[in-house]
Amino acid sequence: MLTKLNQATEFLKPFCTTPPQTGIILGTGLGALVNEIEIRHSIDYPEIPNFPVSTVESHKGRLILGTLAGKEVIVMQGRFHYYEGYSLQEVTFPVRVMIQLGIKQLFISNASGGLNPSYEISDLMVLDDHINLLPDHPLRGKNEPTLGPRFPDMSDAYDESLIKLAFEVAKEQQLKLQKGVYAAVQGPTLETKAEYKYLRVIGADAVGMSTVPENIVARHMGVPVFAISVITDLGVPNRIQETSLQDVINAAGIAEPRMTALIKGMISKL
Repeated sequence: MLTKLNQATEFLKPFCTTPPQTGIILGTGLGALVNEIEIRHSIDYPEIPNFPVSTVESHKGRLILGTLAGKEVIVMQGRFHYYEGYSLQEVTFPVRVMIQLGIKQLFISNASGGLNPSYEISDLMVLDDHINLLPDHPLRGKNEPTLGPRFPDMSDAYDESLIKLAFEVAKEQQLKLQKGVYAAVQGPTLETKAEYKYLRVIGADAVGMSTVPENIVARHMGVPVFAISVITDLGVPNRIQETSLQDVINAAGIAEPRMTALIKGMISKL
């Protein structure tokens, strides 16, 4: 892993004349934040040594370097998922590369199904914890001590100071924010009614197929994480409807301007 990480990092270093301060991962239907970035470099994933290639049609598959709100950022426009056939080590490989390039915090966005009955479609939910139901783990196998400890503590999975900042910015912008627990599942199927009920019983407010592996790897390497979900469908009794990818993209599109404003506002204050 170290050899592959170093190859990708060395390839990207010439593009990082100033080390990026914040890494950002953009999820399904949430790519418009890129329009707010003063882009210096846009690199397709296949150009980067050892990078996976996104197979999801709604994910662009580009690494963006530039400035957002005057701050240096590196942005993944499109991510990878376990259901695509990648190992979780491959899914999280870009996070390790971004950290080696110098990021001080990681922002993650995703589209997810709402389980909390108080949620509405296109709500924004800030993650304050997660439940990992994925069938594999990104840290499984031999640990590399130079990357992080064998048994990383996950009691502070999502950074309290970044969560506080999000709500301060949301108040300034008069944005409604939810806060809750995200459950990560394998996918690619959406959940059955019984599965939605189970997830709610065990304490989840939203469910999705990403974010948790990237969070684990960032925390393994000592980088704080902020994550936000756009609620794109509902897994609430009597409100469950058949949902297509286009439905998810449409719901994310409605929330996208608010999420973009929030993240831009947070970055400006870092």
